[in-house]
Amino acid sequence: MDLRQTNYKQNLSAIQEFILVGYQAYPTLLFAVFLATYAAILLGNGLIVVVTTMDPALRTPMYFFLRSLSGLEMCYTSVTLPKMMANLMSGDRSISLPGCATQMFFLLFLGGTECFLLAVMAYDRYLAICLPLHYMTIMSQRVRVGMVVGSFIVSLPMQLWQIGIIFSLPFCGSNEIDHFFCDIPPVLSLACADLSTNELTVYVESILFVIIPFLLILASYVQISKTILCMPSATGRQKTFSTCSSHLTVVILFYGSAMIVYLRPKTPESVKVNKLLSLLYTIIIPLCNPLIYTLRNREVKAAFRKLLRKKKPLALGTGIIG
Repeated sequence: MDLRQTNYKQNLSAIQEFILVGYQAYPTLLFAVFLATYAAILLGNGLIVVVTTMDPALRTPMYFFLRSLSGLEMCYTSVTLPKMMANLMSGDRSISLPGCATQMFFLLFLGGTECFLLAVMAYDRYLAICLPLHYMTIMSQRVRVGMVVGSFIVSLPMQLWQIGIIFSLPFCGSNEIDHFFCDIPPVLSLACADLSTNELTVYVESILFVIIPFLLILASYVQISKTILCMPSATGRQKTFSTCSSHLTVVILFYGSAMIVYLRPKTPESVKVNKLLSLLYTIIIPLCNPLIYTLRNREVKAAFRKLLRKKKPLALGTGIIG
């Protein structure tokens, strides 16, 4: 009995790193795709940050929140994609135990922050459409900065607690994580302990960071829909709805994939589905956000054109001087 306990403890202490399995086929092709995607995410979201900062016409609460979301998306993607590319390039798919915990913390922390930030953006649209006369008074600079900072602060303690209880578990047997990065479901599947407390914590966190913000967004859009339907002009209704459609598209994609991953009952098929959905909310949505928010937004497109016109004469002038 003592010998078996000794071997068991040795097995536990032997796991000092995990192997991120991901997809092993076509590593060069995947690296090229991820590199191009990462560059596009940084460029697209970075341009939104620059344009909404430089153009005086876009220094409104709505674009302040859009700028915050774009900055958050760049950080969120940087948690996973650089490590994924490094693993593909080197062929070494290992990640240390502290590295895995750090990656999971920032993934959950920034993901939880995005949930609340999307709810804040929905509330901003509610105020602008349903209470337009009081909008600028309520949504002062101090209030909107407080809302963004609050979205970060609310997420922090819960994620620290979540990481603490997950990585205090004993891990034994296989150290292969069937995923691209360290996420809760695949890491918990490697633990050799009673997971009832951890699974309950995941559901509680999902309710706090996914369900509650989603219900707040839903309530905001119910009121927005009532206001839009009461507008006498069809043109006015269409114009007002267009200011919300981009945000609504992002909400559906982000919350839909997150709910399926974290709230769906576990099945043998769920592992493959979760891997694909994880790419949706960690890579595809940050990639599409700049397109979603610019293609349907005349003000942002006009600001882009203005910025390009300013840069073009500068570039020509530089070339003449050279």
